[in-house]
Amino acid sequence: MSITATATDVLAFDREHLWHPYTSMTEPAPVRLVTGAEGARLRLADGREVVDGMSSWWAAIHGYRHPTLDRAVTEQAGRFSHVMFGGLTHEPAVDLGRRLVEITPDGLDRVFLADSGSVAVEVALKMALQYQRGVGRPRRTRMLTVLGGYHGDTFDCMSVTDPVGGMHAMWRGLLPDQVFGERPPSDDAAPAEVDRWAVGFRALAAEHADELAALVVEPLLQGAGGMHPYPEACLRVFREVADEHGLLLVLDEIATGFGRTGHLFVSELVAPDILCVGKALTGGYLSLAAVLTTDAVARGISGSEAGVVMHGPTFMGNPLACAVASASIDLLLAGDWRGDVRRIGAALESGLAPLRGTPGVADVRTLGAVGVVQLDHPVDVAAATEAALGAGVWLRPFRDLVYAMPPYVIGDADLDRLVSGMGAAVAAG
Repeated sequence: MSITATATDVLAFDREHLWHPYTSMTEPAPVRLVTGAEGARLRLADGREVVDGMSSWWAAIHGYRHPTLDRAVTEQAGRFSHVMFGGLTHEPAVDLGRRLVEITPDGLDRVFLADSGSVAVEVALKMALQYQRGVGRPRRTRMLTVLGGYHGDTFDCMSVTDPVGGMHAMWRGLLPDQVFGERPPSDDAAPAEVDRWAVGFRALAAEHADELAALVVEPLLQGAGGMHPYPEACLRVFREVADEHGLLLVLDEIATGFGRTGHLFVSELVAPDILCVGKALTGGYLSLAAVLTTDAVARGISGSEAGVVMHGPTFMGNPLACAVASASIDLLLAGDWRGDVRRIGAALESGLAPLRGTPGVADVRTLGAVGVVQLDHPVDVAAATEAALGAGVWLRPFRDLVYAMPPYVIGDADLDRLVSGMGAAVAAG
């Protein structure tokens, strides 16, 4: 299929001037020009229409060009698109805050609106440090976490991300020195294995308790650190350890929130002291995240020498983002998101099962609307991506993983195509 001269010019400028995530500027990887998107599909400049297996990095849960979300943005833009949040407020922010308090676990009723997932985690870490200062424990300055996690690309976020597998090994020695426990066992691990892990994690926490401010983890599913699901029992251990040693439990639900695992929030199972949400918050329309805390955390922060959370983004509480986030939440709750997640999960489980035991495949796993094929070698990203596109599917493999987290609106025929595309990527990668 041909690409127009205009598209060729766009791609040429992009190649010469624009950085892409985790891509070399001097030897850039190929990119594809998107000219339109609707439902669960992307339209490329060469005329192909492909199924989006990534929900634009897990955010576009309602797909693209959803009329309800389009209308929310348009109507708010007709009033005003932005106003500073310092000293001012507006209905979109208040409405969103009200919805978040209503749908998250009881007690999480203080809301900080942030720019992005990474910023939300940065704010959560600041909150934990300020809380400990406010309650008279200023020497508690380190975070406890586990290997295999991923919490973002800014500096403090990188410090609680897996120091080897989390893509940030080159910054070792420059980042805050945090305490890492063993990665939780897989979600099908025997109880004895979970118990063994728990004993080690409890011992590590006890050893460092006097210097720890918070315990920071992704609940049930570790995302970009390896797409690793783990047992609910480990979540309960995290809560018990935090309570025993006076730590704040920070749950990073930026990837898992808004239904992806089959729970609206995994925090329904074990409530945190601080909750971070993002990605799907706006249905993929605009960048926005939120940090929710308990009243006890807010009071502790107020007791610190600053008396306030020391963070205030220029675009905090952006009205456009807040308006579409509220519309996205209403749309999600009004629909059968649980049924959609079960349907997607069942299709991924049955469709990917034949890959188990095939040459080059180390593991196949699913959780909610997430399907993962782990190879026994690093993925040839270029070859795997092209093979998936040849099957009519957009995927973004990384490390040793070919995975999918499609929009909840994906139809059954496109789900079949998605599974076929994953198989093609595995075979090529």
